[in-house]
Amino acid sequence: MRIVDNIKVWGEPLENAVSQAVTCSQYGDVLGVALMADHHKGYSQPIGGVVAYRNMISPSGVGYDIACGNKAVRTNLMWDDIRNQIAVIMDDINATISFGVGRNNPNPVEHELFDDASWKLFDSIEHGLQHKLKTLARNQLGTVGSGNHFVDIFVEEATGKVWIANHFGSRGFGHKVASGFLNLAAGRAFSGKAPGESMDQPPTLFDLKSEMGDMYWDGMTLAGRYAYAGRDYVIEQVLGILGASAEYSVHNHHNFAWKERHMGEEVVVVRKGATPLAPGQLGFVGGSMGDISVIVEGIHSEENTESFRSTVHGAGRIMSRTQAAGKMNYKLRTRMGGEISEEQMRAAIRAYGVELRGAGTDESPFVYKKLQDVLNAHAHTLKINHTLRPVGVAMAGGNEFDPYKD
Repeated sequence: MRIVDNIKVWGEPLENAVSQAVTCSQYGDVLGVALMADHHKGYSQPIGGVVAYRNMISPSGVGYDIACGNKAVRTNLMWDDIRNQIAVIMDDINATISFGVGRNNPNPVEHELFDDASWKLFDSIEHGLQHKLKTLARNQLGTVGSGNHFVDIFVEEATGKVWIANHFGSRGFGHKVASGFLNLAAGRAFSGKAPGESMDQPPTLFDLKSEMGDMYWDGMTLAGRYAYAGRDYVIEQVLGILGASAEYSVHNHHNFAWKERHMGEEVVVVRKGATPLAPGQLGFVGGSMGDISVIVEGIHSEENTESFRSTVHGAGRIMSRTQAAGKMNYKLRTRMGGEISEEQMRAAIRAYGVELRGAGTDESPFVYKKLQDVLNAHAHTLKINHTLRPVGVAMAGGNEFDPYKD
């Protein structure tokens, strides 16, 4: 860890992300800002960025994909039980679970969450908004989305055990909540059309004790519960495909805000692309499709305290989506001019022993740091409990358009 412009930085500092972190430190009542080793530039707050506010909440910091996170499960199966069926299993996962932007679940899920009184919040903002958002949420529960969101099968080589994991958030519902409150903060209607926004604009902030702050907190919390429900549902679908049961699970958000105590103060910690990891707390951290993923546990240390009890959420990008896959031609629905070819990606994945469904070259192993390298930067904040190698990866296709995929 090093200090750069009063920002605590793990790993190699990226100037554009540090600059965003500095901007975050200058708005509102901020206790401190930290950048995890997988940091890179994001919208308003850098991805891998952690900001601790006194009595404030930042909807731009939490971001558009509220409660994006992971659920990982160790199954009762051994790798030898499914090794010869992995291609068929991945075909079944790809056919059963909906991937892509704006996709609905062909079999809408009934869930007790939809009977919760919290939904009434939206009708106090705009007439008919509860019905509109609840319908969207109901239709999309259990769908995965696009970008770096996935459903994976892993083997833990130390034990031979099969694990499964997923990565996604609150889908269109969370995006509507985020964009709606950002609209309200700018004096527009919740469902109004927002102008193009700058990646470098200062954070949007609400006083937590204000009516707006209270409403956003309730909306964010509901989106968080919705994301948990969606990841639970998808894991159950995959367990059904495998004919397996869960022995052990780890479930966490990494785009969210939490009320916590740090440095003797009660604060709101906004983590964008950062995993909460207090001493003894468990988290899943995913690598690329050609790299390990891990289950980590926070440890008691000065560095863990300095990080606001946080760690990485992934390996971190070293190449932009456009650089890797090229510019998207939306008329032709194809990308052109990228540095990574489909053939390069497929060859790398075959060499690593992964059965891949979907994904574009912008998610290939070449665009990410090695996960072990970023974990090494946090060696004094965590321990690795389980190391997992992917054997099956399912994602949306490479030509999906999603401006907020991270």
